Order: sequence, then C-alpha cells, then structure tokens
Amino acid sequence: MVGRNKETKLIDKVLKRKKADLMVITGRRRVGKTYLITNYLKEKLHYKLIGTQDATAENQLKKFALQLDKYSGAVSPSMPPSSWAEAFNILTTYLTQLYRSQRKILFFDEFPWLDSHRSSFLTEFTYWWNNWAAQQNILIIICGSSASWMIRKVINNKGGLHNRITQKIHLKPFTLAETSAFLKSKKINHNLYQTLQLYMSIGGIPYYLEDLRKGESVAQAIDRLCLDKDGLLHREFDNLYPALFTRHENHIKVIKALSKKWKGLTRKEISSSSGIKNGGALTKLLQELEDTDFIIRLTPYGKKKRDSLYRLVDEYSLFYLKFIEGTPIKSWLSYQNKPEYLAWAGFAFENLCIKYYRQILGAIQLGGLAADAYSFYSSGSKDERGAQIDLVIDRADDSINLCEIKFYKTEFQLKPKDFSDLERKRAVFREKTKSKKALFNTVITVNGLAETSLNNSSVDIHLVADDIFGK
Repeated sequence: MVGRNKETKLIDKVLKRKKADLMVITGRRRVGKTYLITNYLKEKLHYKLIGTQDATAENQLKKFALQLDKYSGAVSPSMPPSSWAEAFNILTTYLTQLYRSQRKILFFDEFPWLDSHRSSFLTEFTYWWNNWAAQQNILIIICGSSASWMIRKVINNKGGLHNRITQKIHLKPFTLAETSAFLKSKKINHNLYQTLQLYMSIGGIPYYLEDLRKGESVAQAIDRLCLDKDGLLHREFDNLYPALFTRHENHIKVIKALSKKWKGLTRKEISSSSGIKNGGALTKLLQELEDTDFIIRLTPYGKKKRDSLYRLVDEYSLFYLKFIEGTPIKSWLSYQNKPEYLAWAGFAFENLCIKYYRQILGAIQLGGLAADAYSFYSSGSKDERGAQIDLVIDRADDSINLCEIKFYKTEFQLKPKDFSDLERKRAVFREKTKSKKALFNTVITVNGLAETSLNNSSVDIHLVADDIFGK
C-alpha cells in the first residue's frame, strides 16, 4: 500500500487495545476509504456490510444476511431479518460465538446508505452500540462518502452517539510525494515538473490516478481522462458533489463563485455571488466544504477571523470549471504556451504551497515548529503602490516567511525590478503590520533560480519544488 502511513499506524495502535472502539473514517468520494480498510485489514475483518444507495430496508437486510452467512460459514442461506433490531440481535449471537478474548472487527461501509427511509437503522445501531457493543472487546469501523450526513448524524450527533466515537480518521488525498510513489508503483516515470502538472489538474485522488497508463505523457493522460467526452473525469464533477452533500446545489454555487476569484472571497462576497443568504446555512455549508478539503480559509495577516478569505483549492474542480465547463479545450499539449495556461499554472502551484505550507517549513528544517499561514494584501493609495504577498508563514521563532511563488518549467531569472519589488513588499508589510519579527523573503520555484538571482541579498531563502514536495 502506497502512503497512508499515519492512518495505518493509528489502526495498528487501535487493534492492540482490549476495549470497545468506534472508529469513524471520513473523506471525499474516491479518496480510498474502502480500499484502506479492506486491503489493510483483509482477513482480520469478522464482518463487513456495504450500504446500497437508494435501496429499501428490505434489500439492505437481505444483504446483511448474505454477508453474515459468508463470514460465519453458514452451510445454507439464512432468512433475512425482518428489522434492524432483529439484525443486530443476530449479529450479537454470531459475535458471541467467536473466541471470547479475540478482538472483533466489523466494518460498515457507506453507512449513510444503510439508513434508508423509515428503516430505523441508525436508531437500532445506536441502541446496539450503547447496550451491548460498548462493553465488548470490539472495533467497529464506519465510513461513508456522504460527508454532510456523516458530519451531521454521526460526528456531531446530539443523541445516543454523542461523544461515543473513540477514533477518527480523515482521509485526505495523496500528497505530491505520495502521488509520485504511487506513479512509480505503476511503473510510470514522470519527472517532478510533469507530476506537478498532473497533480494540479486532477489532484491526489487515488481512483483518478489509478487510470493512468504506463508510457503515456501527462498531456496525453489529461486529454484522455479529462478532455475526451468519454473520459473518466470529463463529467466527474456532476457526480462528485451530489455524492458528498445534501442539497449539493448550494455547495456547487459556492464552488463556482470561488472558481472565478482565484485569491478567494469573503463570506459576504460568497453570499452576494452565489445568492445564498449570509447566515447559519452558509456557515454550515462552508464548514462542510472545508472539512472535505475543497476549500481553505485564509485570514489576511493582522486581520480578524471575520475578514477571512475562502479559497477553492480542489485541483480537479478548478481544472473542470476552467477547462471543461468554462472554456472547453481540445488538446492540453497545444494549450500549454498560452497566457491562460500560465495564469492557471501559477495559481494552481500557489495553491499547493498554501495547502502544504508545513512542508515548506520542513524544507527549511523547521517542520515541528508551530506556525500559521496567512495572506497579505495592501491596496495602496494615490501616493504609493499596493502590495500582495502570495503566502505569509508566521513562525513561533519570532520570524516570518514572505513567500513569492513562481511556476516556470526552467530556471527562473529574477530581474532588477523583481528584486526591488521584493524589498518594497517587505517594507510595506513591515509598515502596515508593525511587526517586529525577522522578515525573510522566500522565493519558491519549480526548477530553481538562475545563479545571478541566487546571489542577490533581496532573496533570503530559495526553495525548489523538490525541497518541499519531493519528500
């Protein structure tokens, strides 16, 4: 298994316990939740049940019985239970017959779909957990792609499951380093620039990456997967948000509004652009999008939380809205020298650096240091120019990195005006924020700076993509 080291270490730790554990796994569609459990635990599972979307309670209960027969080794088929109360009773009998000292491991996949209309599944599961399972040496793992349901009905449950969850795993997309390792495991040998292009287009979603082919260039892969009308990802956007969110239409409105303003929007601007009232419903919606890694909230340095900018950082959504739904293009290769491509690539690379700013700290040997990421913008006036800094990393060691992020295929050559601009931005930041901390101009590029640029005193720290994402 590529990656997932943090998650498998946690699972190993939980497996050694001798008490009841209720583990919840969340994450977006296609991120690999099912794969993680079924492939890592394999024969350790004593029972697994997968919910079926839009199925009746009767149909779900039939599948419950079939799965129980499979795991118990029943010689002849069992009669399906008539209710979930009866089903959990039968499950208790089966588990009780196993070795007393053995840790029982159960996996309920697509948990929200099991709770079909008027089935009482969640009610009976809660009762079963509280009145029997919670006193056993048992590990129950539940997950589901419907993020809004999982958050509302399980994680933030105010009833019988309140505070019952003992372990949480939020499964994120692969990092760039994990993506590189995954590609190598498939005998796909892209260099870092090519892997960056791929990642900035479709992200680190294992299911998307699985369809890549050996011997295929990144441009060919993007054409086949995204731009071809029969491609795997050509219409994935239409399925992505409905699978995750209740009333997904409003989530899509927010995503589309954010896609038009790369630097981000305030709540008020989101409300105005999307037509969604600026109230509790919008708060909940934004939190769901943030919890599922589609957006981030970036506070301008020195401002309050209410001034935060929400920024779309999901690579596939940005690519889809720009190049498939927005202005459809036929060939990725022929598009790469156009100004629109360069603008998109610069912004997408900036997004990566913001999302993984902790890896920037790691690249300068400060990975364990407390730090926060901010944006900075000063509009200027009639007498002075404004200043915008791509990323501000405020560190606990009384220092701040002012990050200038450049996406170029070759070495980047800073010109005299670029050096003066770096110094001007540092001066504006100092003046506007009144910060007394050390301010380090940090230039981040894909393939390095030209020698003359490296020797200039305006550049305190220079990092290339491999320093940050290659580990």
